[in-house]
Amino acid sequence: MFKTKTKMAKQITKPYGEVQNQSINIISEGTTIKGDISATGDIRIDGELVGNIEAKGRLVIGPMGKIEGEIKCNNIEVSGSIKGKITVPEMLNMKSSAKIEGEIIAGKLSVEPGSVFNGTCTMGTAKPNNEKPKSK
Repeated sequence: MFKTKTKMAKQITKPYGEVQNQSINIISEGTTIKGDISATGDIRIDGELVGNIEAKGRLVIGPMGKIEGEIKCNNIEVSGSIKGKITVPEMLNMKSSAKIEGEIIAGKLSVEPGSVFNGTCTMGTAKPNNEKPKSK
C-alpha cells in the first residue's frame, strides 16, 4: 500500500473570518505581454511587459525582466530594467543590475552600487502640489 502526502496552499485568516490566498504570479523569461496587469498577490516578472501594472503585494523584476509603463505596488525589488513612473508607498530596492529611467515616488529607497537611475525621485510622504501648508 502506498501513502501520499498532500500539500495545501497556505491561507491567512484575516479578522472576521475572511481568508486571503497567498498567490504569486510569474511572467517567465521569453514571454512578452502588451497590456495592463492588476493583481491582489505578489508578481515576479522575468519576461517583458509593455503596459501598466498594479499589485497590492510585492513586485519582483528579475535580471532579464523589462517593464515599460506605470507601476503601482507596495514593495518592489528591481534587478532588471524599468522605463516609466513607479509609485511605491513602502520600499523600492534597486539591485546592482537594476536600470530605471523615469519617475520614482517611494517611501524608502535602497540602492546597491552598480545600479543605474535616470530621472526624478521623491521619498517619504509626498504632499500634493495643491495642498496648502498647515498654519500654527
